[in-house]
Amino acid sequence: MPFLGQDWRSPGWRWVKTEGGWKRCEPFSPALEDGNNQLNDISHTVIITGDDENEEVYNAEDCEFAAKKRKKDHFRNNTDSQCFYREKWIYVHKESTKERHGYCTLGEAFNRLDFSSAIQDIRRFNYVVKLLQLIAKSQLTSLSGAAQKNYFNILDKIVQKVMEDQYNPRLIKDLLQDLSSTLCILIRGVGKSVLVGNINIWICRLETILLWQQQLKNLQMNKQVNNGLTLSDLPLHMLNNILYRFSDGWDIITLGQVTPTLYMLSEDRQLWKKLCQYHFAEKQFCRHLIPSEKGHIDWKLMYFALQKYYPIKEQYGDTLHFCRHCSILFWKDTGHPCTASDPNTCLMPVSPQHFIDLFKF
Repeated sequence: MPFLGQDWRSPGWRWVKTEGGWKRCEPFSPALEDGNNQLNDISHTVIITGDDENEEVYNAEDCEFAAKKRKKDHFRNNTDSQCFYREKWIYVHKESTKERHGYCTLGEAFNRLDFSSAIQDIRRFNYVVKLLQLIAKSQLTSLSGAAQKNYFNILDKIVQKVMEDQYNPRLIKDLLQDLSSTLCILIRGVGKSVLVGNINIWICRLETILLWQQQLKNLQMNKQVNNGLTLSDLPLHMLNNILYRFSDGWDIITLGQVTPTLYMLSEDRQLWKKLCQYHFAEKQFCRHLIPSEKGHIDWKLMYFALQKYYPIKEQYGDTLHFCRHCSILFWKDTGHPCTASDPNTCLMPVSPQHFIDLFKF
């Protein structure tokens, strides 16, 4: 039977008794696997994934101290590894009870919810990127070491996805800019007292971010080869209807650069007026009126002026939801085991900022 205890020979190592005495097993070796088949009955699993996407599954309850020691050594030897739980919902508790001790932190929630898979869903992609951007601005130092490693692992997958699919690179550029600014301040200022891990690791991460920024800067959009119907072939009223569907002014400007016709439609005063009315209140208009040369209100300049002072409405295809009855945080389309008689009345959509606010004590 393998020895799991802590003694003078090597605290935290696993030992197997042989004819010649006790033999130490190396972590993740075949001997360790062969001698411990009883670990297959897993009640709570932790998945450790590296770049090669090979998974090792271990029982977090049976091994306790020895497992924690092995995981810590594995993380130190493999800086690209990631620790996360593949869960679709979590219970958010803010204080200790008889049933649960401690409380749920932002880092724990970030690890347990499957954000790594969420970025592959186009409905959740912008939501996850916005959440990472908010964390980069103010909450990076509040994450645990495992959560910070998970953060950069997910960020790496996001950048690779954008490089392959060329989906919304502007959003990722803003995220990387905020993250690099934060890290520069922390590393040059009080990095040793607030950053988890060796300062050299953070310098390497900063260099990686700068490399990502350069790659996105040099990103070339693939030209679509299609002999069928194109965007320019659509009638004017349909093109105008497409522009009215956008909720971001920068998206309208970008689309207007495609063809002269789209540029003409993107400069429509009524389009920018509707956009301002959607995001801002009338009282806010009065404080920042910008008349044009002809005496009319320049709604396009108004939009970008108001954007500097007031937050705009956020739209996402799929968001996290919070159940007030069960105190459970979950993805809307996956649901959760609710005990309320009418679950729909207890649901509350959670924006990225609200997600962070849930874990402020």
